[in-house]
Amino acid sequence: MENLNDFGKVYLIGAGPGDPGLLTVRGKSILEKADVVVYDRLVSPAILGMCNSKAKMVDVGKMPTHHKVKQSEINKLLVKFACEMPSATIARLKGGDPFVFGRGGEEALELVAAGVEFEVVPGVTSAIAVPAYAGIPVSHRGIATSFHIITGHEKEKSDVPPIAALQGDSHSGAEGDRIQCNLSLDFENLAKCQGTLIFLMGIANMDFIARRLIECGKDPKTPLAFIEKGTTPFQRTVMATLDTAGETIVREQVTAPAITIMGGVVELGKTLAWKKNLPLSGKRLVVTRAAKQSSGITSRLTALGAEVIETPMIETRDVFPCCHAGLRSGISDSSENKFVEPVEFEDLKNFDILAFTSTNGVESFFKQLFAAGFDVRVLAGKKIASVGKITEKKLLEYGIRCDYVPDDHTGEGLGLLLQNVVHDESSILLLQGNLADDTLLKLLPKATRRVVYETLPVAELPEWKREAIASADAIVFASSSAVENFVKMISNEKTRHSERSEEFCDSLDPSFEKLSQDDVVKKASCISFCIGRMTEASARKHGFETITSDETTMDSLVKKIVEYYTMGKNA
Repeated sequence: MENLNDFGKVYLIGAGPGDPGLLTVRGKSILEKADVVVYDRLVSPAILGMCNSKAKMVDVGKMPTHHKVKQSEINKLLVKFACEMPSATIARLKGGDPFVFGRGGEEALELVAAGVEFEVVPGVTSAIAVPAYAGIPVSHRGIATSFHIITGHEKEKSDVPPIAALQGDSHSGAEGDRIQCNLSLDFENLAKCQGTLIFLMGIANMDFIARRLIECGKDPKTPLAFIEKGTTPFQRTVMATLDTAGETIVREQVTAPAITIMGGVVELGKTLAWKKNLPLSGKRLVVTRAAKQSSGITSRLTALGAEVIETPMIETRDVFPCCHAGLRSGISDSSENKFVEPVEFEDLKNFDILAFTSTNGVESFFKQLFAAGFDVRVLAGKKIASVGKITEKKLLEYGIRCDYVPDDHTGEGLGLLLQNVVHDESSILLLQGNLADDTLLKLLPKATRRVVYETLPVAELPEWKREAIASADAIVFASSSAVENFVKMISNEKTRHSERSEEFCDSLDPSFEKLSQDDVVKKASCISFCIGRMTEASARKHGFETITSDETTMDSLVKKIVEYYTMGKNA
């Protein structure tokens, strides 16, 4: 066996059943530092968003009738990455738990044979978590003293499951499906079992399974529940009995991923179901706010039932006068291609009013202030102006109270306010980003502008994020620059992937088969939620249907999103 230090280390990580909150702390910490992430189809986009942004993302997920990578090839792929990347962290991310019908054992055996070090990070299994989210305990005193987890499909000799055994949208019940079922389950003993039966990955075979259990003596009136997309915002529970299983699947259009649970405990779900149908349940929203700012709105939307895909279109970089190339002579301003200089803290004494136009500006200003050896005492006696309530709140985090905040939370509103409240001899310092327009300078021609941060566009989106956008219900824009960069990024993507558009389309869910890149944008662009009039104007310019918050605050934006969906405008 070769020295283990010559190889990377592979982590077999269980992602849990879907809810990103059920990912273990250990699993999250590894994903954040992983160099490679090999992931399955059913892993939540929100969990993929937790991965190291620089990691190589490899999708090996399987879809109905469309297998991307065979299991044997996945095994070899893990060994390949470990051999080619010494000291690397390689994450194999799997839905549920790696060792509960996750074929993690097969992958581990391949790694052992190759001399590759590995670690198993258990995940919350859907067999227990999904029923729990539906209010069904898998065991309950007086009803079930045991529970049994059974696979609904098995590996064929060819390593490719039959059509009826795929995790897909097949509703089963057809004669052709039953003929192709090749389950070697001990139906006689399962029929006699008094405990709870939990079938994973078996929706396509469930009509066959139910009838075989009845033939072997199980009570046809045994309660059962099909739980679709358990623990996610799209969760749905469908009740039936053993003798109505097949017809219920067809009538209710039960689709994978779903589990089936049988036994008396199912009846408890009618009383104990605790997961409420929240206002945004079943909605997938793309939040385009900068990564370090998105957590607030993400947590609010998630708490209201939405699945949130954080997809920042811009990233910011602090502008430090002494360490950023070319900044001594200025950096380019977006509006007139002129040059503006970064802030020099020794010059603050020359200004009476400091005006902040964004939370990014606040954070960058104070980071640079402290790094330069100063503290908030240099602001003594100065008036502080903020463009709006969000920026005002951010200043308060640094112990700074604002003197001027306009009712109209825009650059124009701030400029008009300062025109009316300051004296002509007052000197004003505008602290902005490099993409800020000239609105304030036109209203306050004697003001001085300094750049404290740069806004940079996100150049490219990973494939999993493009797929998430394609299936989104709406996009949330918090700035004009996010809109512009979204459109620009999509345009770049179209050019970049034009030669392999067929490959891209084939990688999508079958319902999006053969979509062009423009179709992907249109599908996600039908509705956009915007904060403020300027963001709304940018979105409309590019053809988005817009819903705009009443105020330029996150609270107002979230309220508008909830109002839109609860009023039934998108039934």
